[in-house]
Amino acid sequence: MSVHKELKKVTTHRLQEMKNKGEKIAMLTAYDYSMATVVDEGGIDAVLVGDSASMVMAGHETTLPITLDQMIYHASSVIRGVKRALVVVDLPFGSYQGNSKEALNSAIRIMKESGAHAVKLEGGGEVAESIERIVAAGIPVMGHLGLTPQSIYKFGTYTVRAKEEAEAEKLKKDVLRIQQAGCFSVVLEKIPAALAAEVTQSLSIPTIGIGAGPHCDGQVLVVNDMIGLTKGFRPRFLRQYLDLYSQISGAVQNYVNDVKSNDFPNATEQY
Repeated sequence: MSVHKELKKVTTHRLQEMKNKGEKIAMLTAYDYSMATVVDEGGIDAVLVGDSASMVMAGHETTLPITLDQMIYHASSVIRGVKRALVVVDLPFGSYQGNSKEALNSAIRIMKESGAHAVKLEGGGEVAESIERIVAAGIPVMGHLGLTPQSIYKFGTYTVRAKEEAEAEKLKKDVLRIQQAGCFSVVLEKIPAALAAEVTQSLSIPTIGIGAGPHCDGQVLVVNDMIGLTKGFRPRFLRQYLDLYSQISGAVQNYVNDVKSNDFPNATEQY
């Protein structure tokens, strides 16, 4: 008799329980079926189908060009590879800023067409109405404050945000506003660790940090950066756990040499 091992799915409720218990939340991005399968089996709590796909999958300079249709394609691929983790999908630039009705329609499309579990959008008070409307439709929303990459042309730089008093105060107000609007969690990107600690304590919902220090309730990294698939991108907040770029490049060189020297395929590798 085989014993059926219960695979307990991670939900927004589970993330809240983790914050309440002081258990850290581990999150990584994924953009395709193969990677989603690997990170899910590795025990990740949440998977972010990030609009960072615009850079790491499509080669754009910013997150701005990726479309809603493309995000749905990536999200659908990820959903098919995930058994346990909570899957959160970014609403891409231009799919929610117009008005709350447009935001709701975009969120509904992501949920219906990809099977995702939640959406994420950037901004504070200015998107609160959209958050309320999406949550009212039964769709969980993750917020995103600090360095918001969709606003990169406004900032003009990917430097740390909210170092100045005025911006820090606005962030503290914004984070409470989006919690009130119904966000189940919020990403804090590239802000001073002390500010992230203060914000995390002020909220009842979990914070997920990226370049925001150790006091957030969880951490997220772009998986391609974490495993060293992206070459030359080494911000201070990134811990690189592998150097896959060199390993794959070496494997390709070996394959090329074996093909050229007629070593591959050998007698055991043919029919």
